[in-house]
Amino acid sequence: MTSLLAFTLGSANAGEVVLGAGDVLKISVYGNPDLGVETRVSEAGDITFPLIGQINVMKMPVAEAEKKIANKLETGGFVKKPQVNIIVTLLQSQQVSVLGQVNRPGRYPVDGRRSLLDLLALAGGIGPEGGDTVSLIRKRDGKTTTDVVDVVEMVRTSDLNRDFDLAANDVVFVERAPRIYIYGEVQRPGPMRLERSMTVLQALSAGGGLTQRGTERNIRIKRRGADGKLQIIDAKHDDLLLSDDVVYVKESWF
Repeated sequence: MTSLLAFTLGSANAGEVVLGAGDVLKISVYGNPDLGVETRVSEAGDITFPLIGQINVMKMPVAEAEKKIANKLETGGFVKKPQVNIIVTLLQSQQVSVLGQVNRPGRYPVDGRRSLLDLLALAGGIGPEGGDTVSLIRKRDGKTTTDVVDVVEMVRTSDLNRDFDLAANDVVFVERAPRIYIYGEVQRPGPMRLERSMTVLQALSAGGGLTQRGTERNIRIKRRGADGKLQIIDAKHDDLLLSDDVVYVKESWF
């Protein structure tokens, strides 16, 4: 995570990173190596710096915190025209959780402006078991909202209006791809990923085709209705399949 953090901090405008509790800062003053210090921001938002003591940097951009420390060093008569530099080595306060079917689930720093696609990229992208939709849980002004974003459709249509900007403590959850189940006289029975607009014939193909005893004229779909009752449907080749459908290929008697 250290190398990834260094990369992400370096890829955004470091001066815009907002500081908060738990962040670890490496602070230096040009020409004054004895003032170099590495410190953690307290729960109250304070850090301790040589000569000037405690200073509050809570919810302060890095550039503003640099100016504040420099001003206190100069007005206190400690350093003339100090040049203060802050490097955030651990951005603990501004993180987003990326969970579910991604290649590297975890918490990732929001260093400056970060969008949904940015965080999915940092998490290594959607994993092989992941679906096309992502749930984004955000808390703003005391209200929690959930948006479901079809990432594949958004990219296909170049409509980035739903590539929402993220903030600290947002949660990105990638659902598992919907599945169907195929059994009976097919070469590879078992569960399989339900692709968009997948037909019965496409499912048979994904299952390796029929066995020598299978017949395309005697295929059934077992499907749970909204009321929970099981429906048995005589299937046609072009019928569209739904999530959790069970496709049964019967044996030919001729």
